[in-house]
Amino acid sequence: MPFWWPFIVASAFVLSAGLSPVMATFALRLGFVDAPTAARKIHNRIVPYFGGFAVFFGFALPTAVALLLTNHFTSGAIDITHFVGLFLGGAILLVGGLLDDKFTLPPRFSILFPLLAAVAAVFFGIGVDKVTNPLGGALLLTSSASILLTFMWLLGMTYTTKLLDGLDGLASGVTCVGALMIGLLALSDQFFQPDVALLAFVFAAALIGFLLWNVYPAKLFLGEGGSTFLGFTLGVLAVIAGSKFATTLLVVGVPVLDVVLVIFRRWYEGRSLTAGDQTHLHHLLLAAGLSQRKILVIYLVIAALFGVTTLVFSSWQKLVALGILMLLTGGVIQFLYKKYHVIEYGHIHE
Repeated sequence: MPFWWPFIVASAFVLSAGLSPVMATFALRLGFVDAPTAARKIHNRIVPYFGGFAVFFGFALPTAVALLLTNHFTSGAIDITHFVGLFLGGAILLVGGLLDDKFTLPPRFSILFPLLAAVAAVFFGIGVDKVTNPLGGALLLTSSASILLTFMWLLGMTYTTKLLDGLDGLASGVTCVGALMIGLLALSDQFFQPDVALLAFVFAAALIGFLLWNVYPAKLFLGEGGSTFLGFTLGVLAVIAGSKFATTLLVVGVPVLDVVLVIFRRWYEGRSLTAGDQTHLHHLLLAAGLSQRKILVIYLVIAALFGVTTLVFSSWQKLVALGILMLLTGGVIQFLYKKYHVIEYGHIHE
């Protein structure tokens, strides 16, 4: 490990932690705040947005410095154009989120920004060349298949963290675990991608700096742009790390399945697919009597435990672990939903 790695990682933490209160002040002055007016809100006070900007700059600025002073970021799996796609896509999401936070854009307009971000990433060369065959070897993808898979993956990850961001520290905490696991896997002898590892650790450090202000009771929220930027970046890291889809899904498997089940239930019950409610897993756990801090710990422990398996499991073992996670999570969600879904349109206070 080069001697300057700790400095670049530490600078991401310091920048993000230092920028967070500054961004909170700006958000309050400009009126970008989350007021507890909608039924699905679980906080009972005004909280400023703009946390996503703190994470973005805490991540982007140290990365830019490292790109200017060294070639460690571009001597392996990552090309310089990948950084353009990553940060251009992130900027698109932050601008779109800013508009959404201010004007509450309808879904048909707000989806344009995640679509554009995914297009930017693919256009600048972020793509999946092959996927691991659980039975051995790898499956090579055609150009069109690569574009389609990458596009759908990034869009799915973007919306996963967007919908996960319903509890203090939840989206940023789970995303941080995902980034750390990708970084550790990239340092393993099997893959050894130090450039990917450094990028993942810089991102994780920026998230940890923001988490100082985002855990319960949160003093700053990510905002729409920040919540989507987190999933987009984690998705990009998984792609450039060599299609680490199973690794990422083991970390974010619980929120992914939660999103799928919520959308299915809304469709099955004839409700709007885009209308907010309180049927997500974290809402149901609150209704069951758990505090926000306890729920956050549960999510992070599950993400970390299943994430660690990716460091030691083979490809087919990861799929088995993912299947077990899906079954257990699905059972718990269904049980809690049957028992507590009556609070769907209520307002929960811890």
